[in-house]
Amino acid sequence: MVRLSGTEPADALMPVEEAGARAAALVAPVAGTRSLPLSQADGRVLAEEIRAGLPLPPFANSAVDGYALRFDDLATGAATRLPVLGRTAAGEAPGTLAAPGVLRIFTGAAMPLGADTVVMQEDVGDDGDAVVLPPGLRRGDNLRPAGEDVAPGDSLFAPGHRLRPQDLGLLAALGRDHVVVRRRPRVALFSTGDELTEPGAPLPPAGIYDANRAMLRALLARSGAETVDLGILRDDRDRVAAQLAEAAADCDLVITSGGVSVGEEDHVRSALASLDFWRVAIKPGKPVAVGRVGGTPFLGLPGNPVAVFVTFAFVARPMLARLAGTGCPPLTRQQVRLGFAHRGRAGRREFLRASLEPASDGLPVARKHPGEGAGSLVSLVQSDGLVELAPDRAGAEQGSIQPFLPYAALLG
Repeated sequence: MVRLSGTEPADALMPVEEAGARAAALVAPVAGTRSLPLSQADGRVLAEEIRAGLPLPPFANSAVDGYALRFDDLATGAATRLPVLGRTAAGEAPGTLAAPGVLRIFTGAAMPLGADTVVMQEDVGDDGDAVVLPPGLRRGDNLRPAGEDVAPGDSLFAPGHRLRPQDLGLLAALGRDHVVVRRRPRVALFSTGDELTEPGAPLPPAGIYDANRAMLRALLARSGAETVDLGILRDDRDRVAAQLAEAAADCDLVITSGGVSVGEEDHVRSALASLDFWRVAIKPGKPVAVGRVGGTPFLGLPGNPVAVFVTFAFVARPMLARLAGTGCPPLTRQQVRLGFAHRGRAGRREFLRASLEPASDGLPVARKHPGEGAGSLVSLVQSDGLVELAPDRAGAEQGSIQPFLPYAALLG
């Protein structure tokens, strides 16, 4: 008999926010680091602080194509004619502007010594071997000083930061070619059920193809995990217990889909050493089991694909972020106006699949997908995100304003 480690009654429904926090508290950041080239570091979690070793830009340079000059050589309140004394392009060593005049300069080129202002070429009049500069210029126009963006010693990234493409660009600009990152969490993944068949194999009578593992592999990859795909677990109590124990010995987290409810063929919960909670106040997705297999954290997701997708966002994401050694970004919601009425039951936070349409008042209108079942994968494909209804609401009126979670926010 599995042991409940929490203090709540066995049949209590846990609020969604508490479920995510409890699940994350059950795991600890994985140990181990490695040095990776920037080309392999996107999405990885830093294990070191990174400080700037040089200024950015590393030297004063021109922000435009134009002419470099000394501001003090300009006439006050009138156009100024100055000779063109030379040119400087990007990548050339900076020259010196020692006499009144201008140097032709190009974007990114180092500022000539003595020059302090650049005028755009479009604002300059050509006068043979000289140029005519307009009045009203300001000292420092179109000049990018050394260190304008980053000063040497600036702290740029802390340990635990998940690297993004723009971060890699900044690191490359600083001359970094490698970073020290945390090991990826290693996650064992199963589907459960005698009815499941591997995609590509002949489909037997009363069989269905296993969709959950394909979806979960992708969700785990987006979360930065290394997935150990262990296939389909059949509905056999002893076999389920043995395979879960074997997976737990080699991984940081075990995730299953299906088999965590109270049916006679639901054997996953009985294989756990301890069960922290297993019922969450969420629709779809009430049966979510969080506990341990041996000493390894375990997450049992529901069997219906839409419930898997929704509960992954609220329970698995915090666990995986904590395992990876980084924070779990809060989900970004937007406000929408309902283009439908919905009747439900209070007590669970409900998520309705919907698509958005633009409206004249600027607030998008949400249209509910007709497929409301927790097994309707096409409803996820043909909608833009989830309308969120609070657990104290028994539905919502047409025209009411409600929070909406775009799928992009759930998948980031």
